[in-house]
Amino acid sequence: MGVYEEGFDRHKGNEEKIMSFYQEIKKVIDREGGYVNDPDDPGGETKYGISKKAYPNVDIENLTVDDAVELYKDDYWLPAKIERLPINLQGQYFDMVVNQGIAKSAKILQRACNGKNKEKIKVDGKVGPNTIKATARLESDRLRAYRIMEYARLALTRPELEKYYYGWVKRAMHA
Repeated sequence: MGVYEEGFDRHKGNEEKIMSFYQEIKKVIDREGGYVNDPDDPGGETKYGISKKAYPNVDIENLTVDDAVELYKDDYWLPAKIERLPINLQGQYFDMVVNQGIAKSAKILQRACNGKNKEKIKVDGKVGPNTIKATARLESDRLRAYRIMEYARLALTRPELEKYYYGWVKRAMHA
């Protein structure tokens, strides 16, 4: 069995954080699907959501699920500090990070926090202590609304991406 099925034995004491990752990675892998090489997709060749653009030295067509899971853990989940967010935001935020990148997702999160809270935080694309504190009362529906607003902005400013808009909205609604 690979990491996808097993869990992280080396993370004793952090089982709750790791379980959250494993619950969410299964959903992400299912949403992302298998091998696709859409010439209109800015990421280019992808498998399980891992793109050739982001990983030029990875053989995307032969990427295994276990390898994709490790990339998601090491390059997305941990650097995005997802385990430090309230549990009700973790799944949606992880899906955002996978689909929109760490910095853009952090800015969306920060804008959503500013839309909720009287005390404003800096929108800098970096999740630090102020952002984490500001998420304490953030509703997942508000974050979803700000995510969809970003998709609309993207489709309006880059018309060639409009064909993806409906799928993006469906994804945001179910993440």
